[in-house]
Amino acid sequence: MAETRYIVVEGPIGAGKTALAVKLAEVLQARLILEETQANPFLNEFHKDRRKFAFQAQLFFLLSRYRQLQEVNQLNLFHRTTVGDFLFERDRLFAELNLADNEFELYFQVFHLLFERTPQPDLVVYLSAGSEVLWERVQAKAGAETWLNYDYIEELNEIYTKFFYRYDRTPLLVVNTSNVDFMASEEDFRQLVKEIQNHRKGIKYYIPLGSEPGGLGSIG
Repeated sequence: MAETRYIVVEGPIGAGKTALAVKLAEVLQARLILEETQANPFLNEFHKDRRKFAFQAQLFFLLSRYRQLQEVNQLNLFHRTTVGDFLFERDRLFAELNLADNEFELYFQVFHLLFERTPQPDLVVYLSAGSEVLWERVQAKAGAETWLNYDYIEELNEIYTKFFYRYDRTPLLVVNTSNVDFMASEEDFRQLVKEIQNHRKGIKYYIPLGSEPGGLGSIG
């Protein structure tokens, strides 16, 4: 069985993608790529005035993520397993949500030029959950961003859902996380790692057995 070399863990705010990516990289002894959110110099201003500073913040994120992936390419991405917590193509979801129409048109021109030069993952693991669950997790997180509100989380979750419903560029594993915590349950995490290692093509929906009494597990 061929080894999956580039795995991306994705999901909306509150899905737990970064924590899972870190743990997965550790278990697989893989290189880890985390998006450099706090390095964005426009982020604080964006939190204060979303509309006024959205374009600057979004463009910085786009170029920063592109640079990260180019550096990984130079480190022989395809000669070592790599786990990341962002899909480059997903960047435009936030742009659609945050930018005005004329700003998005300009942003998308830059995005399109860069996208063609980025490596594509061998597998995307999409962590899905209901908006209410995501919002509860955001509120419970220590140091949670005060600018976030339920409406933003719900709108973002809807955009993610629509995007991954149509996503077919790479193999996709959709994981229902509404009733499971992979950081707290080693058994659920172990089963998820098996699903990740075994999934090689197409789309697969996975409901962790520990998440629901009598759960169905994976549904191919």
